[in-house]
Amino acid sequence: MLQAGDKAPLDIQLDTESQPRKLRDLLGTYTVLYFYPKDNTPGCTVQACSLRDYKEEITKAGAQIIGVSKDGIKSHKNFREKHNLNFELWSDTDTELMKAFGTLVEKSMFGKKYLGTKRSTFLISPEGTIIKVWPDADPKDHGLEILTALKQETAT
Repeated sequence: MLQAGDKAPLDIQLDTESQPRKLRDLLGTYTVLYFYPKDNTPGCTVQACSLRDYKEEITKAGAQIIGVSKDGIKSHKNFREKHNLNFELWSDTDTELMKAFGTLVEKSMFGKKYLGTKRSTFLISPEGTIIKVWPDADPKDHGLEILTALKQETAT
């Protein structure tokens, strides 16, 4: 998994509801990039709603929020509308960005192993350097954790 101080992979293109995007398109502002396992599942919904609830303050502190999962655009659109999510969700169906960040990991369910998304978040500088990593993000309080870290970063 990428760590603080690493350069974010800027040139992997992902689908969004509007147009294909790359992290390079976001340079110039802080970016909260969070990876989550699946739209409309309990933990992922709690996390997304926590970020939604803190979005205005996170934006005022100078950052944008981008969520990434393996789900397709149609699923993302449903998830955003159902929970009034006020930030972009990017579709990484081929897991290229997840692999680059190290968030695609081996998991096990009912004795079967599979590759799944590790819930994790990266705070990326306007220049594209990773500032902070939450390798095991707590869905419930994640919005506040990010806001606190962002305020500390921008206060220096």
